[in-house]
Amino acid sequence: MNIWLIAAVILLLGLIPCGVVCFRGAPLQRLVALEMAGTLDVMVLLLLAQGFNQPPFYDLALVLSLLSFAGGLVFVRFLERWV
Repeated sequence: MNIWLIAAVILLLGLIPCGVVCFRGAPLQRLVALEMAGTLDVMVLLLLAQGFNQPPFYDLALVLSLLSFAGGLVFVRFLERWV
């Protein structure tokens, strides 16, 4: 195991609080947790790509960053009914 994979595992632990807030928080807190989880996922994928020395994984991280932002916008669109 190299330092990149260790850093990826540590960042994965940061998804636990995001998941708890997504299930139990208020709607605006859920949005923030969703965006934070998307950011952490992108960082984990970048670290895994570097750790396994697989450059095609960088493309996967780029696509996930764009889709997580779009997913957040969709969530805000439905959220504006209750705010």
